[in-house]
Amino acid sequence: MTGITIIGAGSMGRAIGTRAVAAGRRIQLLDRDPDKARSLAVQLGGDILTGAVGDALDGDIVVLAVPFESAKAVVRSYGDALAGRTIVDISNPVDFATFDSLVVPPGTSAAEIIADLAPDSASVVKAFNTTFAETLTEGKVAGQPLDVFIAGDDAEAKRAVANLVEEMGLRPIDVGPLRRAQELEGFQFLMMTLQADPAKQDFNWNTGLKILTPI
Repeated sequence: MTGITIIGAGSMGRAIGTRAVAAGRRIQLLDRDPDKARSLAVQLGGDILTGAVGDALDGDIVVLAVPFESAKAVVRSYGDALAGRTIVDISNPVDFATFDSLVVPPGTSAAEIIADLAPDSASVVKAFNTTFAETLTEGKVAGQPLDVFIAGDDAEAKRAVANLVEEMGLRPIDVGPLRRAQELEGFQFLMMTLQADPAKQDFNWNTGLKILTPI
């Protein structure tokens, strides 16, 4: 069974870790503060290897559960240690100073920028950026399993991530090549502005995107 390394013990690291434990995956959890990683591992339960960012990577799938700028720094620092691995970028490159735009240039995405920084033999997959931490921890909204939209240029890497998503009890949807991350990031930015709008009392970071099909 493919192991998963989660870099980041924040809210999304917790959510993805919760679902990975439910999937029965071997997990390595790394954070810049190793005590934070150890504390989260105890809360998650299961057999979780913990450590600090910079430790040797255990998983074939490496989830960057950190903000965009931190994700870039992690990829740069690990360099060739990421060769041959599947890198999952979950980030949304929002300008949090204004909350009114993305920080990536038009015509690209956080995932594509991270792919440019990664070794050629690594495969970057965009996933989990359209799921909020609270709902991802639960795995569903209103009784419906979450949809996880997956973009990437490597079919085998996308299958590996899709298998992980299914084992987590969620529904993977392959949306195409990595450049589709541009639309995923743009749409989630729109969703985030709705969640943050005080006029929309029903939106409280507890919603989920779902594609409905006829019964």
